[in-house]
Amino acid sequence: MRLYVDIEKRLDPFRLQVKLDVGSEILVLFGPSGAGKTMTLQSIAGLVAPDAGEILLDGRALYRRHRPGSAANLPARKRRVGYVFQDYALFPHLSALENVAYPLWRKPGADERALALLRRMRIEHLADRCPREMSGGQQQRIAIARALASEPDILLLDEPFAALDAALRERLQRALRDVQRELGLVVLCVTHNLEDAFAIGDRLAVVHEGQVTQVGKVDEVFRRPADIRAAESVGLRNAFRARVQRATADGVGLDWDGLTLEAPPQHAVPGEDVAMYIRPEDIKLLYGDRAIGESLRHNQVEAVVTGRHVVAGFTSLFVKISNGHELEVRFPVYTYGGLALEVGTRVRLSLRREGLVLLPPPPSLDTFARVSIE
Repeated sequence: MRLYVDIEKRLDPFRLQVKLDVGSEILVLFGPSGAGKTMTLQSIAGLVAPDAGEILLDGRALYRRHRPGSAANLPARKRRVGYVFQDYALFPHLSALENVAYPLWRKPGADERALALLRRMRIEHLADRCPREMSGGQQQRIAIARALASEPDILLLDEPFAALDAALRERLQRALRDVQRELGLVVLCVTHNLEDAFAIGDRLAVVHEGQVTQVGKVDEVFRRPADIRAAESVGLRNAFRARVQRATADGVGLDWDGLTLEAPPQHAVPGEDVAMYIRPEDIKLLYGDRAIGESLRHNQVEAVVTGRHVVAGFTSLFVKISNGHELEVRFPVYTYGGLALEVGTRVRLSLRREGLVLLPPPPSLDTFARVSIE
């Protein structure tokens, strides 16, 4: 299965302009609230009509307007799309079995099919219970089972893990991955949680102010965002602006509010302001009584520890450097055992030269293609 989406929708002042090509995989739509992620799902499902564009499933037009070819707008019931809403949207007066069997109304073997889906989600023991008698996680699994009941080609999920505790999230994420692989579904999942994106996503699409700013493998997007807008959307720390002082084949010299930094060779124009970032893992603490290796001799700065947070075996150290900016430093808890890192302690850092990445400016929103609305 392959889903192709190229749609435009205007709700002044908001503009949605999304282009995606999704195979049999889990694509995570990631970005802040109000970015257009849910509207994208609703357009694919047939609940919202775009102003222009096309939505194709294996070449079959689910929607087409103002594009070459015959106009099309299949009703939602004919699109073979399963949709799991953020609030589950279960029928409160129906049992779990009846909720799951609802899309199969009047079809032979509906109850048997619904019960098999409840077993797949490991909740067959809830078959006779109504939603009010279930936990949020149980309701979520009922909603997923109902979405799968009509054997869809596309499964859409809007914040499916938002109300779940950590243990249940992990079980549901594993179940979702298993279902996708077994059935070969095209899955689009909306989330703004980094852990969810890494746990289930084959690829990630960053959505910002109605536009897809980057698509790629999850770890690649986080390691090398396409531009400053993508970096901000995925919540990358340590993004800032600096002025290019020189750009040669040997490297790029930068002035960051009074601090001189050295970056590896990248495209840059002397005199221009640029956005750049450094991952927290690429900032290293220096011991005062030890020799400094070649990789850490650049970009040494003084800082004061302003905060410290430990989670999942890693320490996030927050520091304020001499030019007034704050940075996050991240490292395994077992490292730097000989350093005092309490709040207020002065430390010396190296911003690894090879870890400094220049980001191109985001494309202009004026590139939105204006369409006539009939």
